[in-house]
Amino acid sequence: MASATFALIVVDVQNDFCPGGALAVKDGNKIMPPLNALIDAFTVSNLPVCFTRDWHPPDHCSFRENGGPWPSHCVRKSTGAEFHPDLRVPENALVVSKATEPDKEAYSGFQGTELSSTLKRMGVTELFVGGLATDYCVKNTVGDALEEGFLVNVLTDCVRGVNLKRTDSATALKWMKVRGAKERTSEGVLKVINRRAAVMSSS
Repeated sequence: MASATFALIVVDVQNDFCPGGALAVKDGNKIMPPLNALIDAFTVSNLPVCFTRDWHPPDHCSFRENGGPWPSHCVRKSTGAEFHPDLRVPENALVVSKATEPDKEAYSGFQGTELSSTLKRMGVTELFVGGLATDYCVKNTVGDALEEGFLVNVLTDCVRGVNLKRTDSATALKWMKVRGAKERTSEGVLKVINRRAAVMSSS
């Protein structure tokens, strides 16, 4: 892929995190239309699109039966671990699997993966992040991205939270903003990407 400054990061839009799944996020499926529009725009513009996924072994430490806080979810190669069928995943997309070891949890797409070095090798400096869940894996992915030196934009209409407490998502968004992330909407980002494409096609 040609050198690019922008990349789209789609966090954990998997069956188990969507309505009907083992660890469903309320209205998690409603982020699909704006996310798909961005996926299409980035793909057409030859900009990187990365999909993170929980890819747990059956005996993962985060599961309640193993002393963890969550029900069993996103067990590797299971239907629950698959990306939601309404999510458009391009053939050339970068897929990053996390929390793949039994005794290690990873809420961030950067934790225990080569995501940072891969993006930097592509020339990426600025990320646009959406997915599930605002107060866990999105929050931690954004935090680590900032630590890695990326400019980070949180797509506020493309995230939903677990909200064990009613204010958890709002608190997470504030946490990300305080650390330097910017809040964007998919509509605004689409305008930027389309304008960039128009400039490049005319040059």
